[in-house]
Amino acid sequence: MTTARDLLIVTLDSAADRPTEQGDVSLALAGAELLDLADAGAVTLDGDHIVPGPQHDLDDRLLSEAVATLVRQAPYESVEEWLWRRGRGLHAAYVAALETDGDVARPRRRWSPLRSDRTAVPDSPARSHAAERWASGEPVLAGLTAAVGMRDEPSEDLADLTDDAVVTVLAAVSDAVTELAAERQRRSIEDAAFDNIWRGP
Repeated sequence: MTTARDLLIVTLDSAADRPTEQGDVSLALAGAELLDLADAGAVTLDGDHIVPGPQHDLDDRLLSEAVATLVRQAPYESVEEWLWRRGRGLHAAYVAALETDGDVARPRRRWSPLRSDRTAVPDSPARSHAAERWASGEPVLAGLTAAVGMRDEPSEDLADLTDDAVVTVLAAVSDAVTELAAERQRRSIEDAAFDNIWRGP
């Protein structure tokens, strides 16, 4: 299992208690992919820029897809640029991949043969692995879930992180989620103002 898959399972499994925005999770998934690629030696970070390593055969379709989209010429892509570019639609891509693997499901309603839009996480080794990592407060997953609002405070272990790449990526994810929230708020205010104009005094 990858960090991105663990992250999505945890967010789906906790949706009833701690709902998250799909856009926020997409940004965090892109950050999780980047950390998985760094762990695999497929990339290194030079400051906040992503330097591709040798081509890797990765045992995950979406990570392999991520590697294929890396910018391989200097000046390399920044972590922030990666999050916004790679993160677009990534939540849906991971839901589809996990559904194909049987790690998430869309239950059928009793009265309808059509599947619902709600996703459920059935018992599986993947769910157990993600839940164990989440419950342990593992710093990387804790940092990503804190960024999307699933934890009130990050794990205490985050303060002890010494890996510059992890710190850089987690900070970038947090900043991007904050920026996206501000954009949603701005659009909400503009939409409300537009509605008021049409309704009149």
